[in-house]
Amino acid sequence: MNNVIIVAGGKGLRMGSELPKQFLSIGRKPVLMRTIEAFYNFDKSIRIIVALSASYREHWSKLCEGYGFSVYHEVVDGGETRFHSVKNGLELVGDGWVAVHDAVRPFASVSLLKSCFDAAKEYKAVVPVLEVTDSLREIFDEKDSKIVDRSRFRLVQTPQVFDSALLKNAYEADFSESFTDDASVVESYGHSIHLVAGERMNIKITTPFDLDLGEVILSK
Repeated sequence: MNNVIIVAGGKGLRMGSELPKQFLSIGRKPVLMRTIEAFYNFDKSIRIIVALSASYREHWSKLCEGYGFSVYHEVVDGGETRFHSVKNGLELVGDGWVAVHDAVRPFASVSLLKSCFDAAKEYKAVVPVLEVTDSLREIFDEKDSKIVDRSRFRLVQTPQVFDSALLKNAYEADFSESFTDDASVVESYGHSIHLVAGERMNIKITTPFDLDLGEVILSK
């Protein structure tokens, strides 16, 4: 069975809004609803789990009622960190495959999700990435830096898709500040990560500019 944990516990500080960014609208619909719909459009039977801050559960319920949003999903409490939110979501995940996805990436295409889930069946741990197109410099201090070979680096996206048993076992670890995403948890557990091609339109909504860019993507 396919599962997805949508991590929606962020506070949206970089957005400069009192309302967390996952509740802001693109094309007159909250971002989180569009993210949920992306997975439903990929697999109508997928189990959708949303890790949401307890303080925003009532707000989310009212949004769903107000928009007539009917895609079935389950809500668990978001934790202190992304790690703890995913750990809470994993309690509802059974056998099969599980994606972990940012709530504020509403434009993951069906073809991208299929690519990630298909690869996970072979490699058990899959991450979509993009090539770096800008030059990169490594900073040593305020006055010292050097150019680095950008061909050796990739930009990481979600969904990150795993064999569910593997991810559950990896999440038995104690929390570490080095766990910046789910792949880092699985890698620490000792399993290698397989990379697949991500998509440029699979943007993460973090700033007001990203909201504007999202409107452009919808118009296309």
